[in-house]
Amino acid sequence: MAEDNTVTRRDFIRTATAGVAAASTLIGADRGAAAATARTITRRTIGANDRIRVGIIGVKGMGGGHLRNLVGDEMKNDNVQVVAVCDLWETVRLKAQKTAQLPDSAAYTDYRRLLDNKDIDAVVVATPDHWHGRIGFDALMAGKHLYIEKPMTRRLDEAFRIYDAAKETGLHVQVGSHGCSDTKYLHSRDLIKKGTLGKLLWAQGSYCRNNPKGEWNYPIEPELTPQTLDWKTWLGPAPKRDFSPERFFRWRKYWDYGTGIIGDLWPHRLHPLMLAMNLNEFPRSVSCIGADMCHADGILGPDGKPFGERRDVPDTTMMMVEFPSGVSIVLAGSTVNERGFEDVIRGTKANLTMGGNRLQVAPERPHADEVDARDETPGDAGETHVKHMRNFLESLRADVPPNCNADLGVRVQTVVSMAELAFRRQKHVRFDESRREIDV
Repeated sequence: MAEDNTVTRRDFIRTATAGVAAASTLIGADRGAAAATARTITRRTIGANDRIRVGIIGVKGMGGGHLRNLVGDEMKNDNVQVVAVCDLWETVRLKAQKTAQLPDSAAYTDYRRLLDNKDIDAVVVATPDHWHGRIGFDALMAGKHLYIEKPMTRRLDEAFRIYDAAKETGLHVQVGSHGCSDTKYLHSRDLIKKGTLGKLLWAQGSYCRNNPKGEWNYPIEPELTPQTLDWKTWLGPAPKRDFSPERFFRWRKYWDYGTGIIGDLWPHRLHPLMLAMNLNEFPRSVSCIGADMCHADGILGPDGKPFGERRDVPDTTMMMVEFPSGVSIVLAGSTVNERGFEDVIRGTKANLTMGGNRLQVAPERPHADEVDARDETPGDAGETHVKHMRNFLESLRADVPPNCNADLGVRVQTVVSMAELAFRRQKHVRFDESRREIDV
């Protein structure tokens, strides 16, 4: 691992708290602040037939996809309306405004002004990760239900602030890990609850790609200039630096804003696996190893220029998570080799395999007379963003937690934050639930 990727525990904690410290002038800094504010929050009771009014903060990439889904034909009967959009980049904000057919007054550059809109029931937060914590917390304090893209936050303390605020306000949070609305994992949860696998032991999974040009080296669009983007605000709680289109478009490569495989890809496996396994506990310990093996950013393209600036994050990594119950999860991740592990949940009597979008019960040989080998694939198996958004909207109408709620979200974020620290420190780390702190 490159020397400039190392970090001391003191540095990690100082960096981890910088975003919240910067935000404290706006939103307070502790659980007491959330509780005190929560008592004054009012929100509309959403009935089964009520139209849900949504604002979207961050409308490029995933945010733009959510916008197109919400106003598109597939969700035309879901009784939902996008009533506001917000983005710091003028080009995408104007495009989103046109897509949603909104007046100028409903297209914002300052997310706080969008949150002031009392007609909004829920917000979608699809900004870079380093803004999730502040905007997500502010949204709940403004009385809005929250759909927040994964990872839940950039820093662990931010995730707990959102979790505490959700509990204090009674507002619903859905983390945008859409595998949690795949019936394959929901049915797996039912099978495990019934004891089909016997005693639950461990699970494996992976998220692997192979991008020879370097993952997340998205095209740099010439429309982005200091005149069309409020760069200072975009940086927010991150370290200050000169205007950089590289970092704007490719922020997932840099620790200041994201965590690469650890926070961008692994949540796609962690959330649904932990949901299926009914792991309603925080991790006890995490190990995470890896490196930037191929240095794809430095490879010269057809134009003779490197594909991108050197990344902070690894292109190959593996993690093991241990829970207090003794159950563990092993994950692999790569952006330079696409052959990963099959998703498998293992028990003493049988295993659940999930390869090829199928759900199979595979008995252990000593229990073959007790457990039948069979296909348990639900008829509507498969993960889509529309399914997951629809689950969120249905949860608001029924006033029940969505599939990837704050409880699951904060536990997965704990794993993600522990994995980051374990990788960057090259240490085995443990979590103290009573203090909500990671120990090396």
